[in-house]
Amino acid sequence: MADRVYPAAKPVAPNGTAAPAPAPAAAAAANGGANQTFPANKAQLYNAARPTYRPMPPPRRKHRRSCCCCCCLFVTFFIITIVLLAAIAGAIFWVLYRPQRPSFSVSTLQVSQFNLTSTKLASKFNLTVVARNPNKKISFFYDPINISFNSNDVDIGDGSLPALMHDRKNTTTLKTVVSSSGKNLDGSAISNLKSKLKNKNSLPLEIKLDTKVKVKVGSLKTKKVGIRVKCSGIKITVPSGKTPTKATTSNVKCKVDLRIKIWKWTF
Repeated sequence: MADRVYPAAKPVAPNGTAAPAPAPAAAAAANGGANQTFPANKAQLYNAARPTYRPMPPPRRKHRRSCCCCCCLFVTFFIITIVLLAAIAGAIFWVLYRPQRPSFSVSTLQVSQFNLTSTKLASKFNLTVVARNPNKKISFFYDPINISFNSNDVDIGDGSLPALMHDRKNTTTLKTVVSSSGKNLDGSAISNLKSKLKNKNSLPLEIKLDTKVKVKVGSLKTKKVGIRVKCSGIKITVPSGKTPTKATTSNVKCKVDLRIKIWKWTF
């Protein structure tokens, strides 16, 4: 026969009756007033081992970076504005004045002397240049013009022209003498010139005119700007006696280029 399980005995009061169970507050007072504690379960122990999650604050924008961005935008906007204003001003200037470059041409060129020795060169050229200003409202003021004659990169004569005021719709004829009196040349330059003379008895010639020009538009004058006039396609024949010879100038093309100097370089 199975054993019966009886409940635990209840406390008995002094009068012989069973005493009621102590209330929770009374039990807590009997334990010294402390709250009743229970053992922690596994979930509580796991959560206590984990660090408390704290969301990261949003990143703060750096004040210095925002200032740089504002400066870049301002500079870009300023440059675009300047370019647009310059383009508009250039278009208005073009419509009002129709600017054109001056033109130069070699009218005649005579070789009166060309003596070449083993070390020296003596030459003399009579040059006539025609300068034209095709503009109706623009004038040019030229400084003294330096002239150099080159044949296969060898300097065979130098000269100059006086300062010139080139008025509107004006054509001016300029005459000068370009010469080289007993100029010393190195051996390679002498052999180069002699080889050309032996083959065809003529030399290719290039003329360079270097000067500075000031432009006048109405009552406004600009600063001086360097220009170079380069005339190529000329062939000279060396005179055999005292009679001068004429150079071939029918297919001569003269090109006018600006000469802008930036520090040590000239463009």
